[in-house]
Amino acid sequence: MIKASHLKRVNTAAPGEFAWLEPLTGRETEAHANLLREAAAYAWPLYGERTLAGGESACEHVMGTLAILSELRLGHEAAAAALLWPLLELEANAVRRIKDKFGAVILELAEGVRRMGAMRALSTRSAIRSATLRAEEEAAQLEALRKMLLAMVQDVRVVLIKLADHTQDLRFAVKQTDAQTLRVAREATARLTRDIFAPLANRLGVWQLKWELEDLAFRILQPDTYKHIARLLDDKRVNREDYIEAVMAQLRAELKRAGIEGEVMGRPKHIYSIHNKMHKKGVDFEALYDVRAVRVLVDDIKDCYTVLGLVHNLWSPIPKEFDDYIAKPKANNYRSLHTAVIGPEGKSVEVQIRTHDMHYSSELGVAAHWRYKEGGRHGKGNHGGYDEKIAWLRQVLDWKDDVRDAGDLAEQFRTGLFDDTIYVFTPQGKVVDLPKGATPIDFAYHVHTELGHRCRGAKIDGVMAPLNTSLRNGQQVDITSVTQGGPSRDWLNPQLGFIRSQGARVKVRQWFNRQNFETDVAQGRTLLERELQRQGLTALNLDKLAEEQGYDKLNDY
Repeated sequence: MIKASHLKRVNTAAPGEFAWLEPLTGRETEAHANLLREAAAYAWPLYGERTLAGGESACEHVMGTLAILSELRLGHEAAAAALLWPLLELEANAVRRIKDKFGAVILELAEGVRRMGAMRALSTRSAIRSATLRAEEEAAQLEALRKMLLAMVQDVRVVLIKLADHTQDLRFAVKQTDAQTLRVAREATARLTRDIFAPLANRLGVWQLKWELEDLAFRILQPDTYKHIARLLDDKRVNREDYIEAVMAQLRAELKRAGIEGEVMGRPKHIYSIHNKMHKKGVDFEALYDVRAVRVLVDDIKDCYTVLGLVHNLWSPIPKEFDDYIAKPKANNYRSLHTAVIGPEGKSVEVQIRTHDMHYSSELGVAAHWRYKEGGRHGKGNHGGYDEKIAWLRQVLDWKDDVRDAGDLAEQFRTGLFDDTIYVFTPQGKVVDLPKGATPIDFAYHVHTELGHRCRGAKIDGVMAPLNTSLRNGQQVDITSVTQGGPSRDWLNPQLGFIRSQGARVKVRQWFNRQNFETDVAQGRTLLERELQRQGLTALNLDKLAEEQGYDKLNDY
C-alpha cells in the first residue's frame, strides 16, 4: 500500500526517480510498470506548481489518488488514467497527446473520469429544475449526464477512479479547517459526498471507501457532533480494547476446540455509522451493540453457520439483533451474518461472521469482480458479482433515452443510489429485482414495457391482489393483461401508490405523451397563432424562433 504520509512531491521528469510508484508497479508486468513510470514522467513537468480547483497541488492530488487506488488493485490502465486525467482540464492538446503516447483505452478512462464532473449536477440542490434555465443549457446538462452514465456503465473503473479522486479531494478539504475563504467550497464538497459519492460507493459495495467518505463528510458538516463521538470513543479506548482482546481470545479458543480454521479480529469503528445508529434507535453511546464488535472470517459458508452456533452457545443472543445477509444479501450484494450477544461482564458485543471471499468482496465491492468481467486472472470471490453490482447502472442507462430533462435524470439516478432492493419471481421462476415497496405494475413494466401498459390485474402467490400492493421478498407475481389498451392516469398519482419505481413512471408518462402529442400540437398551434395575431406578429418565422430556443423542430417539446 502507498501511504499518503510517505509521499513527497517529485518535480523531476526522470522516470527512475518516481520511487513512490514502486508499490503500484510491483503488481504489474515490467511493460506495464514502465508505462506507469512514463505517464508520471510525462505528467509531472506539465503539472509543475499548478493547483487544482480545490486548492491542492496537482502533483500531491495525483499521488494521493494513486495511494487510494493501490488498495483497489485495478491495474496499470486505471492508475495511468488517474495520473493523466487532470491534464484534460489543464492542457489544450492533452487528448491527442495521451492517445498517441498511452493508447485509446487509457484516454477513454481519463475522459470518463473528467465527464464524471457532471456528478455535481446530481446533487439535491443543483438538480432542482430552474425556470430560468435556457433550453440549450438544459440540453447540454442532460447530454453531459448521459455521457457520464454511459462512461460509468461501459467501464466501471471510471467510477472507481473518480471515487478515489473524490476521496483525495475530501482528505485535502478536511485539512483546510482554518481557511475561511474555502469554507463554502469545502462544505459543498462534503454535501456532494453525503448526497452522491458515499451512496455510490455503497451501491457498488466499495465499503473501504464508503466508510471513509461518510466520516470525512460528517467531520466537515457537523464538526461538533463528530468531535463529541470521537471523544467518547477515545475516553474508554484502552478498556474497550482490552475487553475486545479477551472476547477474541475466547472465540479463538472455541474455534480451535471445534476444529474450525478461522481468523478473529476487531472491527473498525466508523463515527458516522455510530451517529446514525444513535439517532435512528434513540439511544446513547453506551447502549449501542457495535461499539464493541468483532469479526470472524472462515473458509466456507457452512463454517459461518457453525460459528454462529458457537457464538450463541457461548453468550446469550440479544433478541431482534440477528441479520442473515448471506441468505438475503443487501442490495449491493453485501453478505455476512450479524448477531449481537451479551458477552463477558454482561456487556453487549456485535459479532460479524463471513467467509474470506465475502470479506474481500465487501471491502472492495465491484473492484473485486471487474477483472473477471475482463477475463483477467486476479481477484477472488463470486465472479458473477460484477454484473449484479452494476445492474442498476445499466437500468439508469436504459432510462436515459426516455427522459428529456436533466432534473428527471438526476432524480432517477439519486433514487437508484438509495433504493433498497427486493427479489420476486415470475411464474416461470425467473428472479426480478425491484426497489423496495414496488408494486405489481412496477413488476410488469420491469418484465416488458407492453406488459406494463396492458396490465389489468395481478396474482401474488396465487391470490388476486390490488395493483397498488407493495411486494415482499420471495413472492411470485403473475400479471393479468388485456390485448389492447394502455395505462391509467391514476397510476401517476403518488397518493394512490400504484407506481414506486422511476423506470415505470417514465414509461407511463411516455405513453401518455405519445397519445396526446398530435392533439396537443394542434391546440398549441391554434393558441399561439391567436396570440400572435393579437400582438400583430403574424409575419414571425416560427421555425426560426424554435431553432433559436434550442429545438430542432417546431413540434419538439
